[in-house]
Amino acid sequence: MKIDTELVNTPYKEYTTQIDWRSIMNYAAAINDDNPYYFNDEREDGIVAHPMFAVAVTWPIIENLSEFIISKKFPIKVFKRVVHYYEHLIIHRLIQSGDQLKIKGKIVALLPHRAGTLVIQQFEARDKQEELVFTEFMGGLLRGIECKGEPKGMENLPIIPPYKPSGNPIWDTTIHVDKLRSFIYDGCTNIFFPIHTSKKFAHFVGLRDIILQGTATLAFAVKEIINREANKNPHKIQEIACKFTGFVFPATNIQINLLGKNTKERTSELFFEVSNEDKKKVIKNGFVLLKNEL
Repeated sequence: MKIDTELVNTPYKEYTTQIDWRSIMNYAAAINDDNPYYFNDEREDGIVAHPMFAVAVTWPIIENLSEFIISKKFPIKVFKRVVHYYEHLIIHRLIQSGDQLKIKGKIVALLPHRAGTLVIQQFEARDKQEELVFTEFMGGLLRGIECKGEPKGMENLPIIPPYKPSGNPIWDTTIHVDKLRSFIYDGCTNIFFPIHTSKKFAHFVGLRDIILQGTATLAFAVKEIINREANKNPHKIQEIACKFTGFVFPATNIQINLLGKNTKERTSELFFEVSNEDKKKVIKNGFVLLKNEL
């Protein structure tokens, strides 16, 4: 099968969703994050969502893509070969309980890869005042799908600052992923895919067991960065990005390493990675941009 780069800029139907306090709390609970910003509804400003909550907001589009793509030419069957490869979130403000979000999406880039084709989807979420809340670039690897035509859309993608780690990590921490975590994340976020909850399906695709959701692994890392580098204040998060490069199995440990930090006048650039119990990197090129002051 092939996918033509002329399909870049294929739009999606608009999606509208109402955010409630329960879904915000459930997401934080799914990653064992008891930060009061997500739970204390007696706070003067109310509760806000974990920065990674954005991936749960756009999931209904990704899960039902054939219903949203506005193109009869688009070969929707190629998405049966997709694996989550790349994530880049730009947080304009944190999602709040009571927000009504309108989300517009499109195919923003198609690029050849040694294993197939990279397809990058862009989602923009706006509130009732038409103000941007978040922008998500979600990259999928279409395994075995040929990219037809010249690479297209690279100029549309946000740039991560270059960084070469040197020496030991600034800090590292080990997190235990309990055996029910992928089920809890599935149930609390409504991000459903059987590879995370069905042994039968996992075995069918050649895995020894179900695997933790990649966005859950990323959320665990972001939680640690907020707690250690942002004084537990999620409002300081401006960007989150990474590549997913491996699997995390339940009832194992992950290690989060903060590799480096560039502090500027108004922001700090943080670089991290995550390894599984076999010492294999499951998140590479991890990047978080923090506001130094609010």
